[in-house]
Amino acid sequence: MSGVFRVGIRFLNRAAPVKCILEPRTCSPMFIPACNISGKTLRGSNLSRPKPFPYLEKEYTAFQACKDVLFKTTTSRFDENTKVVVVDGPIAAGKSAFAKELATELEMKYFPESNMDSYYLNRYGYDMRQLDPQLPPNMRSFDTNNFLQDPTNRNVATFQIRMMVLRYSQYIDALAHLFSTGEGVVLDRCVYSDFVFLEAMYKSGFISKAARSVYYDLVKNTFAELMKPHLVIYLDVPVQVVKDRIKKRAHPAEVNTKVLTDQYLKDMEQIYKQQYLKDISNHAELLVYDWSDYGETEVVVEDIERIDFDRFDKDDTHMRDWRMENEEEWTEARARYMNKPDLLNFFNVPRYDVPELVVSPEDFKDWYDVWFEAPGMKFRKGYNVECGDTGILTKTKLTF
Repeated sequence: MSGVFRVGIRFLNRAAPVKCILEPRTCSPMFIPACNISGKTLRGSNLSRPKPFPYLEKEYTAFQACKDVLFKTTTSRFDENTKVVVVDGPIAAGKSAFAKELATELEMKYFPESNMDSYYLNRYGYDMRQLDPQLPPNMRSFDTNNFLQDPTNRNVATFQIRMMVLRYSQYIDALAHLFSTGEGVVLDRCVYSDFVFLEAMYKSGFISKAARSVYYDLVKNTFAELMKPHLVIYLDVPVQVVKDRIKKRAHPAEVNTKVLTDQYLKDMEQIYKQQYLKDISNHAELLVYDWSDYGETEVVVEDIERIDFDRFDKDDTHMRDWRMENEEEWTEARARYMNKPDLLNFFNVPRYDVPELVVSPEDFKDWYDVWFEAPGMKFRKGYNVECGDTGILTKTKLTF
């Protein structure tokens, strides 16, 4: 092998949804038990569900799965808010603040936008970017700030593919949480809209056609394993307002970048509206708001509460991923997301024909020898004495 592949309709000025609610249809035979999401005001304070499964500390075994099927433990935790909600929109739209507020109002778990910190900060909090001086130039760290300052760097393609993998990984975490606790989730962006960034980069010449083809090979090999969101909320902000907000928040990497031009931002807006929103609306409910002057979370919650998520018949593409015939199917889906390493293995698509995604064996060895000598990288978490781990000889459970 000559190299190593790196992967590692209404429209109001306040906050009104663009998409009208469709007329009711025949409900599917088995779906999440209640069809309407409700805010905490409607839900009241008497919410109760079975004890959540401690999925972060405990392995999900075949025995546990059989037990869950027998006693219908998975679906017994579900209620009307056991759903996946995604908040999306352009840069500086105000997604994070809104998504946090929405999660609080709907009593769901908030997942912040993925970033490269989750790749470079290891399990003990050590920042692997400190190793850069010891690494070959094309194996050094590369994150959003690097991209904004050096968009023609050969590492741009690797960076964007890693971002997609990180968003994929986070989406699995969100599904694992939903299935194990019954609590709904609100994500700030998700893996399904990641291609918007890739396409904008491609249009600007920052990513090659060959690297773009690798990206979509990975998408084809992995996305079928996921369940699409129930609801996508898009915060629509004109390009000029985006530019004003970028200037106002004054992030050094954004202010002086060669990337965030009018054309780049217009390309992102066009790709979002003509491709992403069009496609995702075939599967999920879609609400679009004019967020030029921001909006009121309470108004959005009221609009969400009017949506009947269970109005589609069995042949409709909407909510198809969330129609299950029996407890065995729900438990099988749950088991899939409790075993993230297996799902991430689907990213192993060998492509050695794209130079910027391939490194020489010599560079890879230099990287490997440095990377896995860093604090906390020699052994699994819990087994690194130099990081303060104790009681190693008595441990029986492997921690990832």
